[in-house]
Amino acid sequence: MHTVDIDNTGATEAGDAGADLPVAARVPVIMQVLPALVTGGVERGAVDVAAATVKAGWRSIVVSEGGPMVRELERAGATHVVLPVASKNPLTMRRNVAKLAALIRETGADIVHARSRAPAWSARAAARRARVPFMTTFHGTYNFGNPLKKLYNSVMAKGDRVIAISEFIKRHVVSSYRVPEARVRVIHRGIDIAKFDPARVSVERQVKLATDWRLPDGLPVIMLPGRLTRWKGQTLLIDAFARLERRDVTLLFVGSDQGRSAYRAELEKRVRARGLEGVARIVDHCADMPAAYMLADVVVSASTDPEAFGRVVAEAQAMGRPVVAPAHGAAPEILVEGETGWTFAPGRTDQLAVALGKALGLDGDARAALSDKAILHVRGNFTKERMCAATLDVYEELLRESRPEVWR
Repeated sequence: MHTVDIDNTGATEAGDAGADLPVAARVPVIMQVLPALVTGGVERGAVDVAAATVKAGWRSIVVSEGGPMVRELERAGATHVVLPVASKNPLTMRRNVAKLAALIRETGADIVHARSRAPAWSARAAARRARVPFMTTFHGTYNFGNPLKKLYNSVMAKGDRVIAISEFIKRHVVSSYRVPEARVRVIHRGIDIAKFDPARVSVERQVKLATDWRLPDGLPVIMLPGRLTRWKGQTLLIDAFARLERRDVTLLFVGSDQGRSAYRAELEKRVRARGLEGVARIVDHCADMPAAYMLADVVVSASTDPEAFGRVVAEAQAMGRPVVAPAHGAAPEILVEGETGWTFAPGRTDQLAVALGKALGLDGDARAALSDKAILHVRGNFTKERMCAATLDVYEELLRESRPEVWR
């Protein structure tokens, strides 16, 4: 497969790939639309589902502005089509409608699946024009402070099916946008357990990271992974850890400041003010998170805003690590309270400190038992294979509903 550019008329280099095939020869054609293929959970989900679609013997088309993940998409056998679908310019969005409608007809696309708001507006109009089902994946709360912003967000609730990435998001969609529950399907994000597997992380990888980060030997590590931004709760963890009055632990923040140098300086000042110099340290973005998790004795999510899913909570459990997370968003859905981790009331440093104490206080047997439970919990509920299979089930549901005479 290859990347296709669309010219100003809406015609593609690929030509008509499926619209005129006889019914007996056809396979389902799924078109996903998202802004770009750079990095992130939205992009990861699109690529994983595209690969699963191809593996099922179907045809996968992904429309975006491109990016580094296009190569992975094409290796999986999907077709990538370049369109300026990330644009919020009304004129560009309007032109995208015609181009997408033409692409749907030319490729014989049976379902259009949008994963972000700006492209969803064009994709929905195109799908209606071409008379094919339109569906969405609701990836976040898309906070709204005024009616105009809520209207802009509402397109993600207008699918013939709406995938919510957690029960938390389902409740948000149903209550905020009055979507009938019958149209919503909860499909949690999936973890790549071939990557996040303790047995596949070599000692050499762990030693390299520990050396790069200059971690002291023999001290337990409390780790908070996540970019340095206020809502990720780094200040909350610093204040909670200070309550423990311990210096025999390393407090490790793993994530880039992405240009937020003032916030990084604020964190460093807070560390000094709490007397935690030499205990707390900030390291940059890590390209080997499985090895990073293996260095941690406790993994913390301290987000002050509810997480739509919370990949850190799932990844850490997949690596057999105890997790401490706030009792809001999707975190309570992902961990098993008291068995694979602990939750605390959002913003409560006293409760976070208590949970940290419990995790640090596990003896060897209790830690091993928790590790086994955490790994089995993720492998039973939050794998990318499970996510992809459930998504294909939704596709089949829509296919049968839209054209029962063809898709039985």
